[in-house]
Amino acid sequence: MAGFSKTGVPGLGILMAPLMADVFPARASVGALTPMLLCGDFFAVRYYRRHAQWKILIRLIPWVAVGFALGYVALRVLNDVQLGAFLGAMILALIAIQIVKQRGGEWLEEHLPRKWWFSASMGVLAGFTTMVGNVAGPITGLYFLSMGFDKHSFMGTSAWFFLMVNAAKIPFYLQMGIVNGHSLLFNLKMLPLILAGVAAGVFTFKRISQKWFDRTVLGLAALAAVRLLVKSILESR
Repeated sequence: MAGFSKTGVPGLGILMAPLMADVFPARASVGALTPMLLCGDFFAVRYYRRHAQWKILIRLIPWVAVGFALGYVALRVLNDVQLGAFLGAMILALIAIQIVKQRGGEWLEEHLPRKWWFSASMGVLAGFTTMVGNVAGPITGLYFLSMGFDKHSFMGTSAWFFLMVNAAKIPFYLQMGIVNGHSLLFNLKMLPLILAGVAAGVFTFKRISQKWFDRTVLGLAALAAVRLLVKSILESR
């Protein structure tokens, strides 16, 4: 999934975080997953770098930094149940906005992507969610779809975005002990499977239509949000 989601169907990556959290303790799962995603990011940049929309990336970066800081604090303060409920609710709200926009929300279609506060809030959410649980994929996916990206621009911009943010997280995780020698040894063992996923993703991307690409991104984001909410409700009892 780490390789395939980076070069084939990006929304699939959101399924990795809960699967890893089912196998590892919550914080350890973040440390084990991030270097795997970073490896996939290098290959995604290799294949799609020419399609990146740098104007959009530059607009997001300052707000992502704010989200990073908030996420760093949240990792030390909030528990997993509270974080899961918040993330699930936010993703579902963004999906609802995107569906309304696609089905005739002319005002949203014309004005929302151009509002500075929309880019700012999405950047903060992306930075926060990637720091606390590697689940920024639905946030950035919905944002890039709202900007009207075709699948090539989507992949190119996502590739550079996640290469930068995942690399930036490593020093924080090292400082907190989330990434360590044991997690890096696990990552090394996973490398052949990541490479296999990269190859499968490139093959699939060339054959998926724009229509099904967009539907897949939205569908997987919705699935992830519902899972986060249900898990949070069950764990809070």
